[in-house]
Amino acid sequence: MQSPLWTVYIDGSAFPNPGRMRIGGVAHGPGGAEHRFSLALPHTGCNNEAEAKAAIHALQWLHSQQAQQVLLYTDSSILAEQLSQAQPRPIARLHPVYEQARALLPLFAAVKVQWIPRHKNSVADALARGDEAALTGAAA
Repeated sequence: MQSPLWTVYIDGSAFPNPGRMRIGGVAHGPGGAEHRFSLALPHTGCNNEAEAKAAIHALQWLHSQQAQQVLLYTDSSILAEQLSQAQPRPIARLHPVYEQARALLPLFAAVKVQWIPRHKNSVADALARGDEAALTGAAA
């Protein structure tokens, strides 16, 4: 028997780039449950690091919910490549954060990481920027 699928949209931002990082995302669980997060990170970095930190945060939270099947959407083609390929192109400066994200993948029965265009990731994007309308559910 397969466990229910969790669908997650994540994003990260750095302003300026590099600069102060924020992460955001929304997880849609079995039966329509929804969990949103929007967090300022305590240090500076680039947008690619923020994207990876958003994935780490989401995967850790999903593991705490006993999720087993995960479909993770990101508008970062670099993150999608780093998490879905067996031998991704090395990026020395970001290697530790990508390794941390990859280390979480075996905690699940199945994780698929899928790139989507930014315009299809608007809620996670708004949450990663700290947009108050998204935090109250008004953003689409």
